[in-house]
Amino acid sequence: MDRRTFIAKSLLATLALGISPALFSSCRKETLLVDSNFSGKVLIVGAGVAGLYAGYLLKLHGIDFTILEASAIVGGRIGKRTDFADFPIDLGAQWLHGRNSILGDLAKSSKAKFTKDNSAAVYWFKNQITSSIPKDVESIIATNGELPDISFAEYAQQQGLGDDYNYLVEQIAGDFGADSNELSIKWTGAEEENWNSGNADYKFEETIYDLIDKNVTKTIKDSIQLNTPINKIEYSESTVIVSDANGTSYQGDKVIITIPIPILQEGYIEFVPALPSTKTGAFNKIGMGASLKVFLKFSSKFYDENIAGGEICAAYADEIIGKKGNDHVLLAFVMGKQAEYLTSLGSDVAITTALLGELDEMYSGQATASFLDAHVENWTTKPFIKGAYSYSKVGIGNARNIAAESIDDKLFFAGEAMNLNGHHQTVHGAMETGYREVMNILQS
Repeated sequence: MDRRTFIAKSLLATLALGISPALFSSCRKETLLVDSNFSGKVLIVGAGVAGLYAGYLLKLHGIDFTILEASAIVGGRIGKRTDFADFPIDLGAQWLHGRNSILGDLAKSSKAKFTKDNSAAVYWFKNQITSSIPKDVESIIATNGELPDISFAEYAQQQGLGDDYNYLVEQIAGDFGADSNELSIKWTGAEEENWNSGNADYKFEETIYDLIDKNVTKTIKDSIQLNTPINKIEYSESTVIVSDANGTSYQGDKVIITIPIPILQEGYIEFVPALPSTKTGAFNKIGMGASLKVFLKFSSKFYDENIAGGEICAAYADEIIGKKGNDHVLLAFVMGKQAEYLTSLGSDVAITTALLGELDEMYSGQATASFLDAHVENWTTKPFIKGAYSYSKVGIGNARNIAAESIDDKLFFAGEAMNLNGHHQTVHGAMETGYREVMNILQS
């Protein structure tokens, strides 16, 4: 899901990997290679973006590694579909949030085509579509300055935003991955102060999945093992033994764990010895809410580019922005309790019907009249993911720092939830943690 709205040691080493030297022409200090005496085996649990990028960097350094992925596909919370519209759609993450990042550099150096998203917004307010509302919700609940550790919803009420503004507050909280009753105004603000990738959002002509697949995944595909759900990690000896649900064991010197935070919270993986209670307690202080994306295809464009404030879905966005095509596709970006409610309806047809009903109310029946097709991508129900991206719950404190700490110089934790630079919830944030943990291993 998404939020808001390399240098080789030598040219010879680069060519030996089959990677274009042009890929490294626009490099950041975060992606420079380092000298290292490490020569062991690294196991990576999870083939999401963090795991893929960690593997990519290990290969550049000539380190032996294997990525063990629970599902039948790679990518984690990125994905694409090419047969729904006459342009490709991102099923998961879809925006480049600022160009000043590892992902931004990868996009530029690989000459991926992307467009700044300047789309305008309207509001569903007091049962009508309007281009302006009496109070500027975003400025009133801006996450800056000294803020109390209370929820977005409570803070909005304190600032005089009555019930008419509830779903506009929900839309802003949804951008941060959460229901407004769960998201901390204090800690979200503190983390936002560290954000440095840039404030503009961009859409890719293809997809983020294509960008990662062509430039990262394909260079390490022979080191990825699918359908391998890991359920036990033993790390008391000099080497680490990782076991899967099929009874097969794998041995490594270091393990990078990149699985989503709900899987860690549920204890799907047994650690021997057990992780410290401070570690598991930190996992549980990090939120990751329900989420789904519904793509609605219509015969005509009756809707605005962005619609904020719906009771069923607080955020709709025109999917054609940044794409080359003619089909009319509206994205319903649903988070938190709204996602829980739609999931409870039990079927894709029921979810689609509920959204069409809301759009009919907004646009005088035009949604049902011009409806052609729908695709529901419910990230909540995916067994090895179970949500969109992490958020900062009330009371989170320094939980991310504790969650990201390595254990005994053997277990290393990556993934967007483990990002400490304010870039959690993003693809580039996940990549940063993959880089960080590879550097931790190579420089230990």
